[in-house]
Amino acid sequence: MAKSKSDKDRKIFVLDTSVILYAHNSIMTFAEHDVVIPITVLEELDHFKKGNDSKNFEAREFIRLLDKLSMDNMIHNWTPLNGKSKGFFKVLMNPENAMNANEIFGEEKNDHKILNAALHLKQVEQGRKVILVSKDINLRLKAKSLDLFAEDYETGKVKNIDELENTGMFHMDGIEGDLIDKLYESHSVESKLILGTKKRKANAFYILRSEKNSVLAFYNSEDNSMERVDKKLAYNIKPKNAEQTFALHALLNPKIKLVSIQGVAGTGKTLLALAAALEQRREYKQIFLARPIVPLSNKDIGYLPGDIKSKLNPYMEPLWDNLKFIQNQFHETDKEFQKISELVNQEKLVIQPLAYIRGRSLSNIFFIVDEAQNLTPHEIKTIISRAGENTKIVFTGDVFQIDTPYLDSQSNGLSYLIDRAKDHPLYAHIKLEKGERSELANLANDLL
Repeated sequence: MAKSKSDKDRKIFVLDTSVILYAHNSIMTFAEHDVVIPITVLEELDHFKKGNDSKNFEAREFIRLLDKLSMDNMIHNWTPLNGKSKGFFKVLMNPENAMNANEIFGEEKNDHKILNAALHLKQVEQGRKVILVSKDINLRLKAKSLDLFAEDYETGKVKNIDELENTGMFHMDGIEGDLIDKLYESHSVESKLILGTKKRKANAFYILRSEKNSVLAFYNSEDNSMERVDKKLAYNIKPKNAEQTFALHALLNPKIKLVSIQGVAGTGKTLLALAAALEQRREYKQIFLARPIVPLSNKDIGYLPGDIKSKLNPYMEPLWDNLKFIQNQFHETDKEFQKISELVNQEKLVIQPLAYIRGRSLSNIFFIVDEAQNLTPHEIKTIISRAGENTKIVFTGDVFQIDTPYLDSQSNGLSYLIDRAKDHPLYAHIKLEKGERSELANLANDLL
């Protein structure tokens, strides 16, 4: 389809493979502007289309989408995207340029072919702004060194990461001492007596202080009341600070079906989640504890000795450590100690890589996802959307400790969840700030 002269005002966005593996529908998110897919990207997607990982799903879905959009058109020509407000797209074959990225950087690789595609468009589409979009920081830097505009894929990013710090827990000073006394006596009071005209946030936790005393409280949106939060044991694990007390309250609350716990290493995120799951083991058919295998792909684990189980065990070890810690709160002859071994042997408690659990039905399950900051927003959505009746899902992680190359504190799935789900009556978020492993571990977090 021919393009009109008015299209000169439209920008041209060149998409890198990393963008499509992050979000297969990214091609549809550039408003009225045009989108170019270098043929190298399709070649790379061909290597990703087989498998059960999230990136394999994204690759397959994008290929299907492109096939649907192209219809009977030749995709090396400009083809309209669906919708009157959308632009056009095309696939660009490997072009010949006066400036060749392979020669400039002294190596022939796919990243340089993608750069060549952007350089070609800048040369032939005079007067139009050409922008390379990539989740790969190094590729963006290379593009800028070639005088190309380059940017991250912004759709779905949390705009202000600092706002997440103020989600879920609040401090209020200057509360009347009589109100705090009333909370201790009757367990709950009308929310307006404490919050006044302040905006209510569903399932928010509060540290309330007067001149003489203080209390931990929870806003119950169902009753529009403030309830006292007491320290409770969960399978003999006792919270050590206010934040852990709040986390355990949310984890043990049957009306809260979705919980996220943010915190640095050693704050007790996974330990509390697992202890709460064990405490409520009679309420659920199974307990699943999973984490993404970020450093590994099918290729990477091939370098480790042994079968698939022995290769993956090192990455599951932190989860087993938490289970052993809880078990060791009891003597070997105690029924609680033996019950944990029984749950594992009967597969009532399952610890596995997330990829092994992703396709399973999530009904009547207490599901804990560790290291959730290494998931994409789409992966988070996929997991939650599989929840059936009587399922509780808990995501734990640290949004500032990203182990995957194409995610950051603003674009990872955990940040996305906290930002989008806040104030929902089924959801609670708690940030753990104080490390509780040991004084030595705190020294590392604070000083090193």
